[in-house]
Amino acid sequence: MYNFSYFKEQDQQVVLDFIESHPFAFLTGSTLDGKQVATQIPLLYELRDGQLFLQGHIMRKTDHHKAFMENPQVLAVFTGPHCYVSATWYSHPHIGSTWNYMSVHCQGSIRFMTSNELIQFMKKFSLKFEGGNAESATIYDNLPTSYVESMLPAIVGFEIPVESMENVFKLSQNRDEASYMNIIARLEELGGDSAMIAEEMKKRKDALFKK
Repeated sequence: MYNFSYFKEQDQQVVLDFIESHPFAFLTGSTLDGKQVATQIPLLYELRDGQLFLQGHIMRKTDHHKAFMENPQVLAVFTGPHCYVSATWYSHPHIGSTWNYMSVHCQGSIRFMTSNELIQFMKKFSLKFEGGNAESATIYDNLPTSYVESMLPAIVGFEIPVESMENVFKLSQNRDEASYMNIIARLEELGGDSAMIAEEMKKRKDALFKK
């Protein structure tokens, strides 16, 4: 991980809010003989007595399921908006350009859920992503029993007690104020992910450049 202190977010709640807003994580691990496996899945987080847990589900008998059963060490990577930042936008442009981005890495040992734990998780999971709408036809409690009984055996739930969590919120914090403000303006013009990065930069402007 890109490890410079000025690109680290120190407020844990800000990091957790980022995970909440960008739940589609890259989950990776390896077999004991070193074969790499990965999948991309939505994850939920819980805080219990100060301990962070990630929860999700995957299909059974996939390469990653088999690898995680063999070697429980996993890494979950949450990523957000990212964009190119041209050095021509700096006050002193004769250096290399760069890329701004936001990323959180969580490591831990995976534990697979029991059948009852999986059901409780799927109730919570489906309700959350349906915006809390208990009337939605697609939440777990409203699905036909025949459908649930046919599909549930094909998946396995898991929980990861997070043993370490690192982040990089690389948002031009190492630039002078004039460069910083010009980067924001240029990124806003581009729209999309660039504008989203600009918005994140604006949130941090006053703390970076205290009058």
